[in-house]
Parts: sequence; C-alpha cells; structure tokens
Amino acid sequence: MVKICCIGAGYVGGPTMAVIALKCPEVEVVVVDISAARIDAWNSDKLPIYEPDLDDVVKACRDRNLFFSTDIEKHVADSEILFLSVNTPTKTCGLGAGKAANLTFWEKAARMIADVSKSDKIVVEKSTVPVKTAEAIEKILNHNSNGVKYQVLSNPEFLSEGTAIEDLLYPERVLIGGRETPEGRKAVQKLKEIYAHWVPDNLIITTNLWSAELSKLASNAFQAQRVSSINAMSALCEATGASVSEVAYAIGMDSRIGPKFLNASVGFGGSCFQKDILNLVYICECNGLPEVANYWKQVIKINDYQKRRFLNRVISSMFNTVSGKKIAILGFAFKKDTADTRESASIYVSQGLLRENAIISIYDPKVTADQIQYDLGTNKLDWDNPIPLQPMSPTATKQITMAWDPYTATKGAHGVCILTEWDEFKNLDYQRIYDGMQKPAFMFDGRNMVDPVKLREIGYIVYTIGRPLDPWLADMPAVA
Repeated sequence: MVKICCIGAGYVGGPTMAVIALKCPEVEVVVVDISAARIDAWNSDKLPIYEPDLDDVVKACRDRNLFFSTDIEKHVADSEILFLSVNTPTKTCGLGAGKAANLTFWEKAARMIADVSKSDKIVVEKSTVPVKTAEAIEKILNHNSNGVKYQVLSNPEFLSEGTAIEDLLYPERVLIGGRETPEGRKAVQKLKEIYAHWVPDNLIITTNLWSAELSKLASNAFQAQRVSSINAMSALCEATGASVSEVAYAIGMDSRIGPKFLNASVGFGGSCFQKDILNLVYICECNGLPEVANYWKQVIKINDYQKRRFLNRVISSMFNTVSGKKIAILGFAFKKDTADTRESASIYVSQGLLRENAIISIYDPKVTADQIQYDLGTNKLDWDNPIPLQPMSPTATKQITMAWDPYTATKGAHGVCILTEWDEFKNLDYQRIYDGMQKPAFMFDGRNMVDPVKLREIGYIVYTIGRPLDPWLADMPAVA
C-alpha cells in the first residue's frame, strides 16, 4: 500500500486528500495538522470548512483509507509521498513586507521532515509558493538528510472555492513539475500514477520545477486581471450610460476572449488572487523587472479602486452621511458556496461604513459570527495568519449586529448592500424588505443580482455595478 501524508488540513489539503482517497482505495492517506481543533472537526460530522459535496466524499473514505491526525511526526516518517499544504501568508514585517510570501511554515515543515524521516521520500509542494521554493526545500532536506534521499515536486492546486470537489474530480489539467534527472522523472511518474486513477493521461502535464511553480502564480494573475479589466470597464459604463453586462456578453462571444471572469462586481477576494499577485510583483522586482511589476500592481490598484468606488456610492447616495443609519450587509463570504472570508469585499465595505459611524446588520448563510467579528477587528495582512480571536472594542460591537435571516437584517435599514452572490438573494421578497425599510430605501447591488427595473418600480433607489445610473445618483461623484 502506498502511504501518503499531507501536512496541512485546510482548504487545499483536506479536499484534495479526500478525493485522492476516494479514487485510490488502495492508497492510505493521512492528513495531519498542528491544530487539534481542526483535526477534531475533520473527524466529526461538522467539517471545519464548507464546500459542496465535501461531506459525502469524506464520509465515504474516512476511517477506511482516509485519516486525520495530530501525530505529525509518526505519519511523516511512515509516508512515501508527502504533500505540503501549509500557509504562505504575506509577510507583515521585514524585507518584502506587504508583498513577499512568508515561508516560515514551509521551512519549519521541511526541517521537521528531515528530522524524522528514515526512508526516501517524494515531497510535493501543493499550495501556492514563490518560484524557487522547491530549491530552498531541497537545500534544507539535503543538508539534513542523514542518508535519506528526497525528490521535491511541484503540484500546484487549481481549485475554485465553491466548486473544489468538482474541480478535483474533473480537473481541466493536473500539473506536475520535477527535476529533469532520472530520479526526478521517476518521482514525477510515481505521482502521475496516483492521478491516473481518474484523470486522463492527456490532462496530466509534466514540466520542470520552475515552470510548475510560476504557472500557478501566472494563472491566478491572469484571472484576476480579467476581473479588474471588466471592473474598470464598469466604471466607464456608468459614466456613459452603457451596460457592463451587455458589453461583457458581446466581448465574451469573441472566441479569443471567452466569457469567463467577465462578471463585474464590487471586487475580487479570496485567499489567492491578491496574495499571489503581490508575490508575483515582489519576484519581478527582485529580478530587476520594475515595468513588469508595475503592470501587475495595477490589477490590485483597480480592485482596490472598485471597492472604494462602491463604498463611496453608498455614502454619497445617502446625503453624504451614514452616521447613525442602519445598513444591511447581505453576504460576507468572498463568493457564494464557501464560508471563506479572506480578502472579501464585505470586510472593506463594512469597515468603511463603521468608520463613518453607520450601524451595520450582517447576514450570511455560512459565515459564523465569530469569523465576522475576527475579520472586522483584524489588520488586513493578518487575515491569513493563525492569530487568536481578539475581541472587538465595545464601541464597534454596538455598531454591528449579526442577523439569522435577510429580513431581520434589512428591517428598519436605510440601505441594503448585496456583497456576495448567494443564490437565495435572487429570490428574496424585495417588496417585503422595502416595506420594512426607512424611506427613501436604497439598494446597492455589488454583484448584479437584482433586476433594477423591478426594484425601482417597487420604490427603491438602486445602484448596480456598471449599469445606467438611477437618476438620483447621476450627478453624484463616483470616487471620493
């Protein structure tokens, strides 16, 4: 039996190992983590992350050939293939702060592997890392090898939260990078045989190490670039009376462009896009490519501009003050079908409203009140770092309420902000919501979920991203 161990039981490690266990019943898969609470959750009926179909996959394999454990050293020592899926947050201090990836957890994992290993191992980078991280891991392992031989591979994930299980079961491609040596090619083949249980051979791509590492960063950068491009166009659409939805449909019909990632919104979020682009910027700067670095910086700047522009629309529309006014926030996750809030536009908008002394009521079907409290009371660069939950100030707590349903959240509100594209928001009783709101009643749709014509007929003053402006908004500034 092939034994696989994955260090890190998060959004990447847990689902990926569950699917490998499902598709490779003869392989023993163990997921280890330093967090006992997280491992306990993986072994319970309430998993630590929400992902459609994940529960079914885990329950089909758990305690058969899929195990979750805190006994890290034992399972690392026993394994043949090691997946590293630990955090690579953005550095908050020191050289490269605000851009470079913090590789502290990777280095600790590599040193631990070298300390406990008694047999040869294939070490697989799974989460996103800077180019040449594999080389650093190799140096640590080989300088502490005690006769053990290691092959380091890059096998980046290409998962989208909300569809991660589908992405794993039916991937567009699996990328494996390794050393171009006999030993390296043998290790690549070994990992390829795992994926070959369910992935067609023509979809398993093999490259050198550096191409695999850079491909992940490039993929996320290109996707984020498309989002920023259509969001930049949405501002022009509002200024000219065009509809960004119609523009996106028209250009998406061009086969050279295609329709994906052309939905204008309040801005992209998630654990990858911003972090990976900042990392790419830092790598470009370190390699003497300032023009390339500045190009990718602009993708981030447009995303920040879009969030700022939306927030300013909310404030300026409501007589340029939201002080003491109740604003309902519908959706706090960065996208639908996930409870992940990292880099969510809702955090930026909510914090901006709180600074203006608004009273906000938040509803999200999956995000917990503790998570919302943590996000609104935490420095931006600390979102992806394992920091204990800190209580919010008494003043801030009084300004925030968590609602169990959208009707409670919106009752008595002056305005409503739709910030996550949960399907249920398409079918709400907006007449009922309107009847319970202060007048004039404002609807700010950051995801283009609602029909502005129907809502205006009800009586709302409506703002939707990239569409012709409500007469109320036409003469108001787009950016403060």
